[in-house]
Amino acid sequence: MRADLHCHSTASDGTQPPADVMRRAAAADLDVIGLTDHDTVAGHREAAAALPRGLTLMPGMELSCRMEGHSVHILAYLFDQGNDRLAGEMAEIRESRLYRARAMVDKLAALGAPVTWDQVSEIAAGGVVGRPHIARALVNAGVVAKFEDAFGPEWIGPGGRAHVPRYALDPVRAIRLVMAAGGVTVLAHPRGSQRGWRTPDEVIAEFAAVGLTGIEVYHPQHDEAERARLAALASRLGLVVSGGSDDHGQLTGFRIGTVLAPDDAYRQLVERASGAVPVTAA
Repeated sequence: MRADLHCHSTASDGTQPPADVMRRAAAADLDVIGLTDHDTVAGHREAAAALPRGLTLMPGMELSCRMEGHSVHILAYLFDQGNDRLAGEMAEIRESRLYRARAMVDKLAALGAPVTWDQVSEIAAGGVVGRPHIARALVNAGVVAKFEDAFGPEWIGPGGRAHVPRYALDPVRAIRLVMAAGGVTVLAHPRGSQRGWRTPDEVIAEFAAVGLTGIEVYHPQHDEAERARLAALASRLGLVVSGGSDDHGQLTGFRIGTVLAPDDAYRQLVERASGAVPVTAA
């Protein structure tokens, strides 16, 4: 079972439309692809309609959370998308993202950076607007040389001159909301892409105690030693060992299928979910 359970499309901050993500997943010889855009399921319908035969779509999203000032991301799969409480929180997060992005663009303009809201909106292409879209606009305008440079203190990094905070869920509450909607949850890149914070073992144990289903052990930013440590922790806590490429298209070098979940991860997650089912080609 070749399953990549973490990727993004233009529904959030990926560079490729959902249909193209499905085609690239098939070209990577995957059996299962998880579409996990940030705080939205807007890409699922297009992805399902474009599914080639032999490929299964694992519907999901990556929920933006914050704990004690640190960013925490929770991958949610197979939840009831009609659940009012979860849908309401998703809508509030997206609204906050929009407000924050506009405020950041205003701050950049005040700092003399030639970036406009129209430029950022064009890059977002109708998806949930986030800092990566603003970073791309800064690169296009020649303000920064590289995408990563935008996330420093000079610009839109935490504490940066143009940074603006936004609403985010407490991760414990996020886990409970997804559970109530029949879904399952996986802690995303706990030792990788959390903007410098390595989620401690005791915090992961706290998440497990309230219903976390798994840990994303296999991620491009986890080396082999870290993967071994996380796999051992997952075993102790009774959590599913999951994984994925965290592909964002051009931004991450088109890496769908380069990091996979263990063979039984997909089955275990599906067995524990009751809110929805994976999608296969008609």
